[in-house]
Amino acid sequence: MSKLPVICVVGPTAVGKSDLGLELAKRYNGEIISADSMQVYRHMDIGTAKLPFVDRQGITHHMIDVVSALETFTVHDYAAMARPILQDIHTRGHLPIVVGGTGLYVRALIDHFDFTKTKRNISLREQLASESREVGSIVLHERLQNLDPVSAARIHPNDERRLIRALEVVLQTGQPMSQSYQGEESPFKPILLGFTMERSRLYARIDHRVHKMIDQGLVAEVESLLSMGCTASHTSMQAIGYKELTGYLAGESSLDQAVETICQATRRYAKRQLSWFRADPRIQWYETPEDGMINKNFLLQIWQTIEQVLP
Repeated sequence: MSKLPVICVVGPTAVGKSDLGLELAKRYNGEIISADSMQVYRHMDIGTAKLPFVDRQGITHHMIDVVSALETFTVHDYAAMARPILQDIHTRGHLPIVVGGTGLYVRALIDHFDFTKTKRNISLREQLASESREVGSIVLHERLQNLDPVSAARIHPNDERRLIRALEVVLQTGQPMSQSYQGEESPFKPILLGFTMERSRLYARIDHRVHKMIDQGLVAEVESLLSMGCTASHTSMQAIGYKELTGYLAGESSLDQAVETICQATRRYAKRQLSWFRADPRIQWYETPEDGMINKNFLLQIWQTIEQVLP
């Protein structure tokens, strides 16, 4: 049986993936599946750069606002929920277009990973969290480098949540997280399109976006989440922007300091995203126009690539 085509729009944050996804959906009668690990959470709109309903131009978007910010949502949860949606889009005669910058989510979906459902070990997790508080997450990262160097290369030393999860898996199973899944034969044929731009322009766009989020009310959004019962320990509140502003609201920094930290963290995240996606040789890369605007000539290049593959 022939595999089902799926267009994937990937690249670093702030490069313009959402707008490109809309253009492709309009041309190919598509529906968009978000591959963003934080857009799945409800009430987190500004800081995750969710496209407002009014700007979605009538295009159906999936995997946005599917879980409470008080819950933990894993890549396994994402794949289990998104795969049936992808299949259903094809059944209805539409083309699925995966748009997002969370590389592991994209791969879990199109490569059909079957992640090991390692049970959460609360006592082990608390032990690792206590160790991180006492000696710093860098020590956890060094420990992970010895046990699972592949995962350590993908996880930032300051990303305590993912460090703890990776250590939890390897310490419980004896297998590195990087080897804790088995790849099934995927029923999908991905058309992977990567978008990037010159580094200084990308960083300028990131800084502009962060300041725009503040102007749009990101601080109030974080206050609202905290009033709902979210704390710094929740996965959702580890997202860039939310974590720093939680600290600001707790009196740990000034607003200006928090905003600058958000800009720096987002720039580092964009660099890690590029490194992740560059490692996938299937991705065809495009440099977005200098003015950041999507023009007809730019789209013609992309359409040509897609239409060489589509049946």
